[in-house]
Amino acid sequence: MSLFKARDWWSTALGEKEEFDQGCLCVADVDNSGSGQDKITVGSYMGYLRIFNPHPVKPGDGMQAEDLLLEVQLRDPILQVEVGKFVSGTELLHLAVLHCRKLCVYAVSGTLGNVEHGNQYHIKLMYEHNLQRTACNMTYGPFGGAVFTTAYVRETYVAQGFEYFTPLSYISYTDISTSVYQVLAFATDADERQETEQQKMSSGKRLVMDWVLNIGEQALDICVVSFNQASSVFVLGERNFFCLKDNGQIRFMKKLDCSPSCFLPYCSGFFIIDCVILLNFLMSFFSLSLCRDLKGVIVTLSDSGHLQCSYLGTDPSLFQAPKVESREINYEELDREMKELQKIIKESTKTQGTSILHISRLAVQKTKLSICVQPPLALTHDQFIFDDIESDRSKAVALSVFLKGNCPPAELEGNAVASYSTPTDLNPEGIPRVAQCKFRLPLRLICFPAQPSKTANHKLTIDTNKPPVSLVNLFPDFADQPDEDQVNVLGFQFLTGSRITLLASKTSQRYRIQSEQLEDLWLITKELTFRLQEHFKKENSKDFTCTFSGSVPLQEYFELIDCHFELRLNAEKFEELLSERAIQFRAIERRLLTRFKDKTPAPLQHLDTLLEGTYRQIIALADAAEENQANMFQAFTKLKSATQLVIMLISLWQKLSTDQVAILEATFLPLMQDTQELGWEESVDAAISHLLRTCLSKSSKEQALTLTNQLSIPKDTSRLKKHITLLCDRLAKGGRLCLSTDTNIQQTMVMPGKILLHVLHSKCVHIFKLKRMYL
Repeated sequence: MSLFKARDWWSTALGEKEEFDQGCLCVADVDNSGSGQDKITVGSYMGYLRIFNPHPVKPGDGMQAEDLLLEVQLRDPILQVEVGKFVSGTELLHLAVLHCRKLCVYAVSGTLGNVEHGNQYHIKLMYEHNLQRTACNMTYGPFGGAVFTTAYVRETYVAQGFEYFTPLSYISYTDISTSVYQVLAFATDADERQETEQQKMSSGKRLVMDWVLNIGEQALDICVVSFNQASSVFVLGERNFFCLKDNGQIRFMKKLDCSPSCFLPYCSGFFIIDCVILLNFLMSFFSLSLCRDLKGVIVTLSDSGHLQCSYLGTDPSLFQAPKVESREINYEELDREMKELQKIIKESTKTQGTSILHISRLAVQKTKLSICVQPPLALTHDQFIFDDIESDRSKAVALSVFLKGNCPPAELEGNAVASYSTPTDLNPEGIPRVAQCKFRLPLRLICFPAQPSKTANHKLTIDTNKPPVSLVNLFPDFADQPDEDQVNVLGFQFLTGSRITLLASKTSQRYRIQSEQLEDLWLITKELTFRLQEHFKKENSKDFTCTFSGSVPLQEYFELIDCHFELRLNAEKFEELLSERAIQFRAIERRLLTRFKDKTPAPLQHLDTLLEGTYRQIIALADAAEENQANMFQAFTKLKSATQLVIMLISLWQKLSTDQVAILEATFLPLMQDTQELGWEESVDAAISHLLRTCLSKSSKEQALTLTNQLSIPKDTSRLKKHITLLCDRLAKGGRLCLSTDTNIQQTMVMPGKILLHVLHSKCVHIFKLKRMYL
């Protein structure tokens, strides 16, 4: 990354809620002062015309009142402003203002002030032309000025022009105007269009196409540089920068690493030495117009009206490192410091679970709150920054959570993390600290009450050891008008359309959850067990338990795995096809460019048709790949919901402890993103294989098996489904999940092998170094 960035020299904000475009900026000596001092002329879609003369008193100062020479509001929106010799019989510069249906030429002049109020500037209308069509942009040259739909020589009408919304420029040496509309063209063919009655009545000649060049992408800007009776046409594309001769041949082409916004070429000596391409990362805002006439100052204008004069450079470093005094190491002092640090770290580990709500008991600084929920849930705001918070004070924030997708989320839990600094006597700037907590979102966020359904494809029964509880008492937010039927049955409908029914037995201690889709059972089942535990906890019942005696729905679970895996295979196919079509597209482009460079080009032999067909195939494949990616995300969300349901059923079936459930969750729900490089199937298969080889092994022969060190997408899911079935069989026969075995003590159960243990050790060392640094 370059050290040179756009350094602010002078800037201002133009108006409120005004819009600007690429042609709304011009830099020239518009008032003909004779001093050579350029002024900045800006027009807006609101009709405001402003002229500035920037000259900061000190580097970094903003706009002064005397910098604004003129501000006037015209009656029509301003599309483009240009400065040139637009009036006959004089060599003075005048201002051309393009409106939607009118072109106006003004004279800008200033009157010397006799008092402290300064000079007075005003504009005078010299002439105007009413346009027959709506204008877009304009250009000018020795032939006069050329407008988007109509061209003029001084005050006289010349010809009917282009009908494309394109960048427009002019070649002074060949007296040709250039424009871009998907292709780089020099006019419209008079024989290809039938003249309308209005065109027949108008005078002037029709412009005839001189040459055409297909650049293969949308052009953002175009500019012509003439030197020594030779011209170069510069075209800025979305990903490439082109330099063309005035006859349409390519001089050179440069591929850009990121998306540009505009560019400005300039000459020095006998050669064109440089070209400023304004990239998004160079500026603190997105710029849409660029000029360079103020003695090396770059003038930029954004679409929201941020006008800035800047220069490319670096900030000098004035810091000088002090001389290091050599002294002998005092090992006794280092030992005492190490013991103090160990004591502080030991005390801080006891209070790591501090809730975010209790942060304000101490005076804190640089507080930043970050909130995260799992997609398809989304937040209106996910980050909050606070000023210094005094002790015994609190801060409250308001945000909204909403569903962004076509499937229910896999979980309703979120995380809130607060980073802050607490000042001390030795460190007034504060010691960095972090506090975090988890929160649960309400079930009503994603579903609402509905009529119960009597039929369903999937049913689960949860047994308890306590008398049945009325569903109205368990779900008061879903029983607005309780009656006798709602005591034993409730209906839920997700925002995505799925419907779930919950039934409570009147005679036994059972609850049934049923739905058309397996993954939809997860959230209601989890909410049921959670509310039952909270209900009996309030009644001081400590021996409440839930059990599951049915069969784990592995076959339905395997169908979701196959669906997700098939979409992953489709993603690989789309990626391969896109790569092949891209190679084909580049090969055709090279052949076309070779033929266009020849002085006597050979026939195209339908290469242009093949190029267009390949381009359409690439677009269609990209759309299909994007749709497949969205379907894969939805399938993965359903797979996570079904996976958590299977984990809960296995834990209730085998009465697993909290530690064993944590191992099962780490096995089936690894902390990772589902990508093509490392997907869910191979990660879970490696973790289950590790469990079957260690704590769930039946013999020493299985423990001696070694796992592969490289994870890659499998050919199919048969191996994974076999291992999941074997895991359930081993648990049913008395196998238990633990972190150590008789033959291999202290083995980490989270895949793969010892990698996680090494990472945790590295993090601990890093945290210790940070504490030592800030203390």
